[in-house]
Order: sequence, then C-alpha cells, then structure tokens
Amino acid sequence: MKRQTGEYVSASLTGLPYRAFVPRPLPPQPSIKWDSPLLALRDKANRALGRLDDVSLVLPDKRLFLYHYVRKEAVLSSQIEGAQSSLSDLLLFELDEAPGVPLDDVREVSNYVAALEYGLKNIRGGKLPVSLRLFREMHEILLRGARGANKAPGEFRRGQVWLGGPTPASARFVPPPADRLMECLDPLERFLHVGGQDMPVLEKAALAHVQFETIHPFMDGNGRLGRLLITLLLCSEEVLREPMLYLSLYFKQNRDEYYDRLQRVRSEGDWEGWLRYFLQGVADTARLSTDTARRLLDLFEQDKERLQAFKRGAGSAIRVQQHLQAQPIASVPAMAVALKLSPPAVYSALARLTEVGVVREITGRARYKLFAYDEYLKILAEGTEPLPR
Repeated sequence: MKRQTGEYVSASLTGLPYRAFVPRPLPPQPSIKWDSPLLALRDKANRALGRLDDVSLVLPDKRLFLYHYVRKEAVLSSQIEGAQSSLSDLLLFELDEAPGVPLDDVREVSNYVAALEYGLKNIRGGKLPVSLRLFREMHEILLRGARGANKAPGEFRRGQVWLGGPTPASARFVPPPADRLMECLDPLERFLHVGGQDMPVLEKAALAHVQFETIHPFMDGNGRLGRLLITLLLCSEEVLREPMLYLSLYFKQNRDEYYDRLQRVRSEGDWEGWLRYFLQGVADTARLSTDTARRLLDLFEQDKERLQAFKRGAGSAIRVQQHLQAQPIASVPAMAVALKLSPPAVYSALARLTEVGVVREITGRARYKLFAYDEYLKILAEGTEPLPR
C-alpha cells in the first residue's frame, strides 16, 4: 500500500545542500491493512509471546535467567552497531577481569544492561512512563563513560546526524534537522500515551520503533535505545512479565532486511512489509527464548543428577554448580565467600565438576584461576559471535 509517511525538507551543512526526512505523526494514514496472512502472523507472534511468558512463571529462579537474558540482549544490540564484545567478555568485565576486546566496547554493553534495568525500575515503580524524559535519562546511562560519552549524553541533539556516507548529501538516510526534532518527538510521546492506547501492543511497539529510529533524536546510541523501547513497551503493557525477549538476535541475523524494511516505510509507506518482518521476528525469537529456557532447565537437572552419583562431596559439588548457574564464570575465592565454604572444599568440588565435564578452567594460569560452567555458557552465547568488521 502506497502512502506518504513524511516529507523531505531542504537543509545545508557547511554550505553543502542536502535533504532530510521529517516523518508524519503516528498512526499511519491511511491505516494499516490487516489482511488474513498478516493477522495470522500477529496471532502466531502473540501465542509465542504467551508461551514465553508462561515459562517465566515456572522458572525455579527468574533472576538467574533474566540476569543472562538481559546481558545477551545487550551484547547483541551493541554488536549491531559495531561493538566486538562477546557475552564472556561482558561477564569477565563484571568480574573486574580484563576482556579480550577494547574496554569501550564492553563498557557500552554494560551500560546497556544498566539502562534497561533503570527503565524497567521506573516503569514498574510508577515513577515514569515510557516517555521523552525516560528516553533522556536512559540515554545518559547508555553513553556514560563509554564510546559516545562526548556526544551529549541525556540530551536531544542540537545538530544534524545521518546514516551512511561521509556527508548528509551522500548519506543513505538523513533524519529530521535538529530544529524540527520536537515537532516529531512530541507526537511520538502522545502516541505512546494516548494515540496507540487501543492498538494491539505488538503493533504499537513495531510502529514506535520505526518512528524512533526515523527521528534519531540523539547524537549517538539511537539504535540501542530504539531496541530498548520495544522491550519497555512489552513489559509496561504487561505482555511480558519479564524482559525475556531479545529481538536484537533476529535483527542481527537479518540485518540487511532490517535496514531495508525501515527505509521502505519511509520511501514507500510500506508499514505492512515492516510488520511482517517484525512479527516474524517476535514469533521466532520468542520460540527460541522458550526453547533456550527449557534447555537450560534440562541441563541443570541432568548435571545435578550426575553430581548426586558421587559417594562423597556431592553436596558441595551441587552447591558450586548452583552458584555457577547464577554466575557462570567465577573464581574460587568468590565462590568460597558466597557459599561459606573453605577454598579447599571449593577446589575439591570443582575437581569433581571438571571430572564429569560440567566445569572448565578458562585462564590456564597457576593462580587466580577462573572456572566456567561450559555447556551453560555455550547455550547462552548462541548467536552472540561478533559480526565481521
């Protein structure tokens, strides 16, 4: 369906003319055509989300899963924008161990975790809704002390940004000029609070994500914040009790189509094409997240049964295994303190875990060793290999 989603306006930078795109307010006009295939896909996505949400109710320790789901999303979202850190790099960074990538990359991922947690805390505590103010406060956290820290953290941009190309005149896409920013952002906030009130949540999240990416309100970090917006909306509208959906994996694996679908909304008004892509991503990712949770539960139970077969030391070995479920990379001193066991007792338990292939020492050092819950990390890290530069 051909529709006009905005207008191009003339501008110039250092004397060079270019055209920038100013989007029309949401919802789209004419309204989206929900034909039978698109409705069927929306139903499929909703069912998959429902199954994922149900899994969160039967998890023995939701915090354990969320801790790592959120970190996986953070890694993937930052990789889309060029960061090279892995899930293991982030976990090592949080243990004050130097990761094998530039520190700016891993700080960026760590900030993503903090920004998401801040946003969810404000929404659930009734302090702030999904709003422009919340965007600014999360953005300040996102860029704090990392790459982009010199690009006005927490402030809407006062200059022009563009995507692709050395200048806006040769760019792939140029968002609205800074002096047109608030006339785009104010209607977006109204849509989030009022205009999309009677709209199915998945449709609302899909439209809001495109609009945010099109406006590009900050000098840096727009992609990460735009992906966080999806999670915030799903949780604030209680479609998901917990942030267990990491769409960045789907966007990363289908990155070219992701950018193409965004651009076709702007150039052709193809909201239906974007919704097909988005809803398929929700369905696929929710199913994958559900399968991952079940695989991890099976892994933990099978490993526990293997450890129970030991005649001596089974109790300590199981306690160490349970600690590694919450923190899959850990040192002996940290485990000894957390479990109130002596270091020799922890070493003995780790020897048993290593013997049956549950744990692997990852440093090769004689001292200050770190042990990883190997298969658990492999399952968590699926799909998080850094993209080639």
